[in-house]
Amino acid sequence: MSRKLRATALAGVLTLAISGCGGVGGGGDSGGGGAEGSGALSTMGFSLSDEIATTRMDAFKRDHGDVRLTITEGAFDEQQFLSAVASGNPPDLVYMDRKLIGTYAERGSIQPLTDCVEKQRIDMAEYRQSAREQVTLDGTVYGIPEFSQVRVLYLNEALLKRAGLGADDVNLADWASLPALNARLAAVSGGRLSRIGIDPKIPEFLPMWAKANGADMISADGTRANLTDPKVVEALTTGVGLIQAQGGWGKFKSFRDTFDFFGAQNPLAKNQIAAWPMEEWFLNQAAKNSPDAELVVKPFVDRQGKPLSLSSGQAWVITKGAKNPEAACAFVKQMTATETWLAAARARAEARKAANLPFTGLWTGNTTADKKIFDEVYKPTGNKRFDDAVQTIRQAQDAAFAMPASPAGAEFDKAWTDAVNRVLSGQEQPAQALDRAQREATAALDKAAD
Repeated sequence: MSRKLRATALAGVLTLAISGCGGVGGGGDSGGGGAEGSGALSTMGFSLSDEIATTRMDAFKRDHGDVRLTITEGAFDEQQFLSAVASGNPPDLVYMDRKLIGTYAERGSIQPLTDCVEKQRIDMAEYRQSAREQVTLDGTVYGIPEFSQVRVLYLNEALLKRAGLGADDVNLADWASLPALNARLAAVSGGRLSRIGIDPKIPEFLPMWAKANGADMISADGTRANLTDPKVVEALTTGVGLIQAQGGWGKFKSFRDTFDFFGAQNPLAKNQIAAWPMEEWFLNQAAKNSPDAELVVKPFVDRQGKPLSLSSGQAWVITKGAKNPEAACAFVKQMTATETWLAAARARAEARKAANLPFTGLWTGNTTADKKIFDEVYKPTGNKRFDDAVQTIRQAQDAAFAMPASPAGAEFDKAWTDAVNRVLSGQEQPAQALDRAQREATAALDKAAD
């Protein structure tokens, strides 16, 4: 059966299943207890780790007092999730990485949210385009985005000064100059690495380096791999070269694995790294733990010097076989709604003020929420480094792309990640590794299309 026919058949099965309980987001009876304001509701993959989570959860409990909510805390576990779906007793809601949604949608493990979006009047236009694209497969929405993580370039200006350089001397648009810059910034002696110069953050950020070089690693519709593109090969070769010049992958990774980005002894404070792309959340940690560090945040750029970033994040999905899809739909709407995010931002700002710490903003998948947060809650910290960094991150949100939803997204991701790891470990050269990855990814994508 073709993918199109199979998707149509799946939609029909799900429509029948959903119509029996009033539709996802409808008001009919359900095994969980009926209308959206009642019954048992369970989640997987979410943790009440901070005031951002608890404030939003409390808002849902306040407005849906008859829902018996069970939060199973902990990270998303694929095997546990698939086993629960197969057993016919899954949680109603799962909090997962957006890049996985295409795969699970194709497998039929999660439900389309067409009815949910319509009946709960969820305005998908409010969500960032990059986030919407990752939760949409073949024109159908399967998830509601939460946070929006983007990557920017962090610089330790104290280390740059030691090398007789300034922030403007770090030019990621000029790849030819990166090896020499890396050599000036890194500290390698006797084969021992004691300070990273430039960390390209691969395998994780290879899609961003490839995009900076003018290549997409997968087609916009998520069905065709493009891993053998010479521009992708060049991006991988460039990143690997920076690591090899710092003692090789084994020593580089061992040293980097000692870093604690969440504490006062982070690599910025300890002068263990000079330049590295990373998610925007590190600014929050730096403001909290290293307010006096000489941090400069610049946009990651393509080879023409144009700002570029890679967007990612989590999303809420409703599982196949969910017992209370109506309450689940109400939950995902409230957890990602503008007013809920605004309340969470106020709670974070108040907590930071009470601890005499700066509030550096909150970045969500909801553009309307972000505008209100920065208009009504965020105030400049008075620290120019952090205030400039906030503006850089806000601009990066608008310059970000995301890997598209793919019916074999998990398999595609594994193919290219394994290829990068083989190159880093010295098993294969970049072109050879990516050629193998192309064959593996194509096989997985073709199988999904059959």
